[in-house]
Amino acid sequence: MLVAPSVLSADFGNLDRDVKAICEAGCDLVHVDVMDGHFVPNLTIGPVVVSAIAKAATKPLDVHLMVENNTFFVNLFAPLKPKYISFHIEQEKHPHRLIQHIRSLGIKPAIALNPHTPSDTLEYLIEDLDMVLVMSVNPGFGGQSFIPNVVDKIKHLNELRKRKNPNCLIEIDGGVSDKNITILNDVGVDICVAGSYVFKHKSLKQAIQALHI
Repeated sequence: MLVAPSVLSADFGNLDRDVKAICEAGCDLVHVDVMDGHFVPNLTIGPVVVSAIAKAATKPLDVHLMVENNTFFVNLFAPLKPKYISFHIEQEKHPHRLIQHIRSLGIKPAIALNPHTPSDTLEYLIEDLDMVLVMSVNPGFGGQSFIPNVVDKIKHLNELRKRKNPNCLIEIDGGVSDKNITILNDVGVDICVAGSYVFKHKSLKQAIQALHI
């Protein structure tokens, strides 16, 4: 299990310190949530702040777009060379075209699924993806509780990727902690995004180690 702490839960007054701290504590990726205030009812950060995060990070960036104009935001963040850029299938009319565009920029393309979006949506797309990000909370805010029925969706998604693209990773985001990490690992999750659990823990290193199973 790879661990990608979400900087949405970091102290933005000490962002440089917190990003360096999670990298030193052993995280595998730095998860960056970009929200536009339209696709989700929250507004987070732009390329200036993400550029500062990239400079502080010694681990690759994992950029999650929760926006309406996907192509615009992909082009906005591509110069920072994150390892992954994920966009929401619910907000994209031409997902295959955007997948190809992201890959042409030297970035691994990923698609994010809201809790209500079935994994079958990716039947004809998963072969072209490097990762699928499954939301286990409704996107927009950190600190929400895990939605249990997402586990069944991950099982179906795992079966789909075994058939179509075994190299595609499954990432989970929302309400992840040491209480549910074992079951998530058992159903096929490869990367967990954890915000509140990591940053509110008394020890960043202990929190990340608990998720590294």
